[in-house]
Amino acid sequence: MYNRYKVMTRQELIDNIRRKQSFLCVGLDTDIQKIPQHLLREDDPIFAFNKAIIDATAPYCIAYKPNLAFYESMGVKGWISFEKTIKYLKQNYPEQFIIADAKRGDIGNTSAMYARSFFEELDIDSVTVAPYMGEDSVSPFLSYAGKWVILLALTSNKGSHDFQLTADANGERLFEKVLRASQQWASADQMMYVVGATQGQLFEDIRRIAPNHFLLVPGIGAQGGSLEEVCRYGMNSQCGLIVNSSRGIIYASSGDDFAERAAEAASKVADEMKEMLEKYCK
Repeated sequence: MYNRYKVMTRQELIDNIRRKQSFLCVGLDTDIQKIPQHLLREDDPIFAFNKAIIDATAPYCIAYKPNLAFYESMGVKGWISFEKTIKYLKQNYPEQFIIADAKRGDIGNTSAMYARSFFEELDIDSVTVAPYMGEDSVSPFLSYAGKWVILLALTSNKGSHDFQLTADANGERLFEKVLRASQQWASADQMMYVVGATQGQLFEDIRRIAPNHFLLVPGIGAQGGSLEEVCRYGMNSQCGLIVNSSRGIIYASSGDDFAERAAEAASKVADEMKEMLEKYCK
């Protein structure tokens, strides 16, 4: 079992949520075509943007989630920006939970290489993993003590209805099968699930099967998900939610004041989350 580097336990994550009265995750979906133009004069515009966003929003969130597609699209330069962002977070904001939104998942030896990349080389807290290929494609990620797998369960995109809600002959829907089967692989201390904010009352079905697991919830804001619905149907007594907002925060302004406007947007969401915790986290 690999356990040389930083780990964040379930209890530490719960404590951070209680201390900050927020369960906000800021998505670092940084697109060089959307960042303020004046940053293009920087040696590394992507990192300069990320650093400013992190410094501005850190008081209001408990996690950051860089989406790998935005970095991989720029080749080697993008990977360098990604690695610099991770190192900056770890050195300056060690209390923040870091999620590599990579959606990996392949045959065992390939997954083992993905896991080595994120958990050994970069020492990231967690990685999103696609469960379609089954247990042996997920288990290499679970061999790292203290690291988290965030398994795709019921996503926020329109196409989620193509397969994830399809029922078998016994009436069990695919996302329900994923939840039930994967709980045999790891406990709520090492596994979370991705559930899109747009799924509304289906969070009740999720909680019937996985009452204690943390749920990573993308889709509020630009994608139309309701924070109120997510909390009403998905929050448990320890919160149990990490709710992501990307575009609505990081692109709140395209001007010189982009970091200040991001802080204001993050603060607004955090205020709403405090109300939700007081209302539903009992």
